[in-house]
Amino acid sequence: MTRLWYLIGLLLVVSGLVHLGVFVVDGGPWDGPVSWRKPFTFGVSFGLSVLSLTWVSQFVRLRGRDVLLGVFAVASVVEVALITVQAWRGVPSHFNMSTDVDSLIARTLAAGGFALIAVAVFMTLSAFRRDPTVPTSRSPEPTPARPPSMRLAVQAGFGTFLAAMAFGGIMIARGVVEVITGSQQLAYTVAGSLKPAHAILMHGVLLLPALAWLLSRTQPSEQTRLRVVRLAIWIYITVSAIVSGLALFGITIVSPSTASVLCAGAISGLAIGALTLGTLLPRTQRHRPPDAAARPHGLTGSQAHP
Repeated sequence: MTRLWYLIGLLLVVSGLVHLGVFVVDGGPWDGPVSWRKPFTFGVSFGLSVLSLTWVSQFVRLRGRDVLLGVFAVASVVEVALITVQAWRGVPSHFNMSTDVDSLIARTLAAGGFALIAVAVFMTLSAFRRDPTVPTSRSPEPTPARPPSMRLAVQAGFGTFLAAMAFGGIMIARGVVEVITGSQQLAYTVAGSLKPAHAILMHGVLLLPALAWLLSRTQPSEQTRLRVVRLAIWIYITVSAIVSGLALFGITIVSPSTASVLCAGAISGLAIGALTLGTLLPRTQRHRPPDAAARPHGLTGSQAHP
């Protein structure tokens, strides 16, 4: 099933990029509830999230892995599909209660969002559950597959991902309240103000494990890897807190939509760069003992150093 989830993720990313092309050709507004920006950003973001969770879940002792990934993938497809349909219809996708069809789509999007949050909560709890197959940071011989540095990166990544889902839930709830009270236009403004906070936290679940994965191929010392991962986590949390604080207080340099694209693009771009670099590294340089080159070929350690 893993290949299926990867395929779905890739198709969602492709769908988003196609609609970026539609925006370039057709034009139209970048901001606002009706824009080609929405199928572009949602397609790429949800696609990356499906790909990220599929990859990162292998580092978590997870019950019902395929079921959880399946729910997340299906909900992501439904979200992107409905947002795309509304963009082609030229009407808002979220908080739109103008007709029975629009109302059904808006409610389905809200329900799908909370389904995504439920999966994020379960996977985050699983990441923090004690796993006897994964050593602690005090273990002298961590396993190559899931060393403490990777476990820490995965836990922090899922923590930030859950925070992003929480901001998404707040956006939905605030928008629904405004719609119920009769101010649909204000719903887009209130909910949209939190986009940067949601976006910058969304792809930490890929960035931090990708960094740990790269370090496992370039740095033989697990203690050094732990220190670098901890530093990266604190930097990421600090930057995310600043961006989230500015969003909560309505302080903007660019529009929330542009800020969210810049934040998500920067985080996911760094993650993809780390994965690409780790993949391109020569295999002979991975985990090579520091004194391997000094030993004559065919001699053991005791023979090489009498």
